[in-house]
Amino acid sequence: MAQIGYSETVMDHFMNPRNVGVIENPDGYGKVGNPVCGDLMEIFIKIKDNRIDDIKFRTFGCGSAIAVSSMVTEMAKGKTLDEAIKITRNDVAGELGGLPPQKMHCSNLGADALHAAIKDYWVKIGKISLQEAAEEEEV
Repeated sequence: MAQIGYSETVMDHFMNPRNVGVIENPDGYGKVGNPVCGDLMEIFIKIKDNRIDDIKFRTFGCGSAIAVSSMVTEMAKGKTLDEAIKITRNDVAGELGGLPPQKMHCSNLGADALHAAIKDYWVKIGKISLQEAAEEEEV
């Protein structure tokens, strides 16, 4: 598979995705999609002591999208919310050992879904307003 630009790490997370599923009554929920390719990611988080205690994902998309979802959940699990919100698109792609250029948009979706779930939680607890959450996403 390396000849088509997928690292062993990407293939491992695609073939053996971690944290697949849904958390009933999550503390935070993020859903993002790419209308061009049709990928759709959902991330569910449970918070304990300001840390991501549990995280699950559900993804409709290509192998790269599944690998990115799996990796971003692994990267965020156990982190404080302030640490997890700093996980960037490039961080996710880097942890996967890179993605082919035409698949880099998938790493965008993973980080964006995580950020959306954290912001959803912050809105629920009153840390930020709904308007602030929306404004920050546009940046």
